[in-house]
Amino acid sequence: MQLSLVAILSAVAVQSTSAFVVMPSGSTTPGLRMSEPATETATEPATDGEISESADAAGLEAVVLPPKDVFDTPQELPGVVSPLGFFDPLGFAEKADGATMRRYREAEVTHGRVGMLAVLGFLAGEYVEGSSFLWNSSISGPAITHLEQVPAPFWILLTIGIGASESERLNAGWVDPKDVKYSQPGLLRVDYTPGDIGFDPFGLRPDEPEALKVMQTKELQNGRLAMIAAAGCLAQELASGKGILENLGVDAHL
Repeated sequence: MQLSLVAILSAVAVQSTSAFVVMPSGSTTPGLRMSEPATETATEPATDGEISESADAAGLEAVVLPPKDVFDTPQELPGVVSPLGFFDPLGFAEKADGATMRRYREAEVTHGRVGMLAVLGFLAGEYVEGSSFLWNSSISGPAITHLEQVPAPFWILLTIGIGASESERLNAGWVDPKDVKYSQPGLLRVDYTPGDIGFDPFGLRPDEPEALKVMQTKELQNGRLAMIAAAGCLAQELASGKGILENLGVDAHL
């Protein structure tokens, strides 16, 4: 019975002394003090392009974030103008990532340029029809019938010209197919600006980003209008069997 009482008193004494801790030898506070609960020091997270003080003290190196891809935010691309703003009624942009948006813009710019050349071809072709020095002035009628009247050598030259220009465009903008995953066909280079194939014989491309964006918007707007105009010319000539100038009542020939 006495042994049990002694054991109980010893346990109580040990438990009571746990409330006191011995200060380290280097401390300036003598004697014993009550133990204090541990507290955590809150550190603010590092913002973009910065390192927290704790990370700096630990000798960690800064992590350089990749540059922002403007095609991840298509609402900021050139060609977004009032009153329509970002016009995407079918929601193509919502389902597209940056790589797909870059390919969409390449297609839009290229088709716009083809549309502008097509409208010019309609007007110029019908202006010189029947009186041109080409092919002994044998090409006549509406512009949509001109291609079927040209001789075979023209088709050979046309094929070579288109092939050469498309080859240059592919080399300038597309990633080599052997380096592309099968799930990313037609992948464009990240550093390639859609439509920028290096053709600027008159040096019109501005150096300032804002001025360049304005010029790109103008090209896109003219290209969009030209695509609609070319489609209208095709439909009108198919429906009436007459040339565009004749449909407009313009008697203009070389």
